[in-house]
Amino acid sequence: MVGIFRKIFGGDTNDRVLQETQPLVDAVLAYDDEVQALSEADLRAKTDEFRARLADGETLDELLPEAFAVAREAIARSSGERAYPMQLLGAVALHRGSIAEMRTGEGKTLVATLALYLNALEGEGAHLVTVNDYLARRDAQWYGPALDTLGLTLGVLQHDSGYRYSREPASQQSTFEHLVQVPRREAYTADVTYGTNNEFGFDYLRDNMATSLERRVQVTGRHFAIVDEADSVLIDEARTPLIISGPAPDDVSVYPRFARLVPSLEQDRHYVVDLKTRTVNLTEQGIEALERGLGVSNIYSPENFRLTRYMEAALRAQIVYQRDRDYVVKDGQVVIVDDFTGRLMEGRRWSDGLHQAVEAKEGVQIQQESVTYATITLQNFFRLYEKLSGMTGTALTEAQEFSEIYELEVVVIPTHRSIAREDLPDLVFRNEPSKWRHVIEDIVEKHEAGRPVLVGTVAIETSEALSDLLRRRGIEHEVLNAKQHQREAQIIARAGERGAVTIATNMAGRGTDIKLGSGVADIGGLHVLGTERHEARRIDNQLRGRSGRQGDPGSTRFFVSFEDSIMKRFAPDWLPGMMERLGMEEDTPLESKMVTRAIEQAQQKVENYNFDIRKHVVDYDNVMNTHRDVIYTERDKVLSGESLRETVLTMLDEEVDALADSHLRAEPRDAATFRASLDAVVSLGTALPAEDIEDDEVEDTVDAAIALVDERYAALEAEVGDENQRLVERLVMLRTIDSLWVEHLTAMDEMRQGIGLRAYGQTDPLVAYKRESHDMWDQLRERIRQLLARQILNARLQPAVARQMIGQDTAPQTRESGPGEPGNTVASGNGASAPPPPASASRAERRRFERQQQKAQKRAKRRG
Repeated sequence: MVGIFRKIFGGDTNDRVLQETQPLVDAVLAYDDEVQALSEADLRAKTDEFRARLADGETLDELLPEAFAVAREAIARSSGERAYPMQLLGAVALHRGSIAEMRTGEGKTLVATLALYLNALEGEGAHLVTVNDYLARRDAQWYGPALDTLGLTLGVLQHDSGYRYSREPASQQSTFEHLVQVPRREAYTADVTYGTNNEFGFDYLRDNMATSLERRVQVTGRHFAIVDEADSVLIDEARTPLIISGPAPDDVSVYPRFARLVPSLEQDRHYVVDLKTRTVNLTEQGIEALERGLGVSNIYSPENFRLTRYMEAALRAQIVYQRDRDYVVKDGQVVIVDDFTGRLMEGRRWSDGLHQAVEAKEGVQIQQESVTYATITLQNFFRLYEKLSGMTGTALTEAQEFSEIYELEVVVIPTHRSIAREDLPDLVFRNEPSKWRHVIEDIVEKHEAGRPVLVGTVAIETSEALSDLLRRRGIEHEVLNAKQHQREAQIIARAGERGAVTIATNMAGRGTDIKLGSGVADIGGLHVLGTERHEARRIDNQLRGRSGRQGDPGSTRFFVSFEDSIMKRFAPDWLPGMMERLGMEEDTPLESKMVTRAIEQAQQKVENYNFDIRKHVVDYDNVMNTHRDVIYTERDKVLSGESLRETVLTMLDEEVDALADSHLRAEPRDAATFRASLDAVVSLGTALPAEDIEDDEVEDTVDAAIALVDERYAALEAEVGDENQRLVERLVMLRTIDSLWVEHLTAMDEMRQGIGLRAYGQTDPLVAYKRESHDMWDQLRERIRQLLARQILNARLQPAVARQMIGQDTAPQTRESGPGEPGNTVASGNGASAPPPPASASRAERRRFERQQQKAQKRAKRRG
């Protein structure tokens, strides 16, 4: 049926894209003889030629065939690898801003290098985003010689440091051999920069907290990026926003009290666990038990309301979050384990008190809670790039999300050689002990036959338990999990050797290429054994993809039990009982297409559930994104040295007018309060006595007040000098924006925590969030104006002191964890626009016109 529809409506979309791209690939290949005849110096000169042609008006698309041919030749000379036609198809897809789905071993890193070279020619920077620091170092050094030959510079970002590629060896440290440490800013000024999504994202946030341009590191902007393992970065990790935070003044001594109380509670009697959502809910008996333990009569009363968040955090920490699965304790600290990659997330912390609750549970030092200084979701960060593309072995199942969130098309690139791997049916067991016995037997059988075995586990504790079982059987093996991540390269290098047994968490599923040892292909190749289905089918497919690279033989099989986490959470209720009804023995595995389909349906439920979470996160962050864009734009103006004179004068005028709205235009008229408030803005002395304010027309009073403000402002400029006044304005504006922005982020976060309760009142929480965030945004703008107006005419600083203060960080002791106002339409009372004042009009005349327009608009709204 699908085939019929494809014929009617013009064939498969992916095939059509590949057919349209093929002429470009042919054009690249046509340059073969020409570029192979070039000397190294001539090859290098091509880069200068291409840049000159771009300056003369040619486009990257016009340069593509020849530029790809030159890069292909440089890679072939430096590495011995010449890009296949299929790899050229992938490179074109990346250049066009698509997600290229390419199987394991198809050379994605080489493909990315071609697209990076072409897009780096524009001189605005090209970024390759990897899933970990090791891959950033590795990829830069693999094809660094080729790009270096062509005259491009390479930067590498690592946690808290930056590097530049050097053709000559520069270090004896493993995986750093050709990297020279440089200031982080210099890594960004390179033509091509490699780094993780966290490094790029946190640098963006830190740059927008910087108090001078010199402190910023992302000097080339966000021109072009290729995201390696795009589904992992853009989808799996997108559930957690990037947050830079600092310590908050909360009391952490409460956490140990709850950590002692919660273990005494009994499941089903005091609390119930929802495995699907990973939440814990107290029963009435549980609430009473906690209240007795805490010595309070009602934990939900207003005076005890703060205790509820400690309670919820302690319940989740004790019951849902498990050591060596969700986190490890390392050097006296709780370190999160990434659920999708199995790697340690150093420096990242859970929010809402959960991390402190886990620290209390483990008996380590409890660190202070935090306030947010800057935050952004990965979705909104990557949408800042002018052109974004990605590559992965598993993207097609998430094509809808790539399209909806990032407007990215998925293009499936055919393999260079046919896949020879055999994917065996799942073996399903009634319980975990029988599953593990068969896992061990399968490993032993393959090991004795000389075949290398890669065993995939979902948690650190599982990998270590399996390691103990193999040790008892005398099977030599390696364990690759977050605790041994430093040895990752060495373990992977030997994983394809004859008889090798490697136990790995999801770390081995991405960015690794296991090459077969001598003679291994003749005995069946690498055997991949999955010990549990993952939440997402993509992760399972990534594990399968370690075997059968570039036409190599291999096999894969998953062992599943009804006691596995995903089966308990999402499998249909009828599934476990079916084996009993069939009368099957405990140790007898089941091979059934119906069961396999049921497992896949369970995974689809999880995928849909996680997609909803990510969509939920980005929907809320889109609201904050508007605020963030305006604030960061204003900070850019301040840091760039742009004159704030007109902005400051406008804010002063608006503040005077706002005071008049509050105290003179409103009933009852309060001249004394207006004068006192105005005196906080500009020292009045004997000017504008209260009696005159009471008797005069409001507009005349406002004009007189603004005239006084202008007079004092001009006098201040004359006293301190234009340059010094601009410096003070920058300092006051910057500090005002930064302090109030932190308060705004905290208030928005607190509002979001409770906004879900609006659903009980039949109100869409997102609609309520948008409405209230708009009100809070208006309040933020008013507060910025009020604070600046009250400081700007009273601030006195020596220029050297002001410069020093501008250069200081505003958010010390920060830590990282895992983001325009529409114009007003003005109408007069009769529906016709009043003519604007002439260009020669004074500031007072222009202000009077603007106030009249604003008043007319208010009257029109009231009538409407």
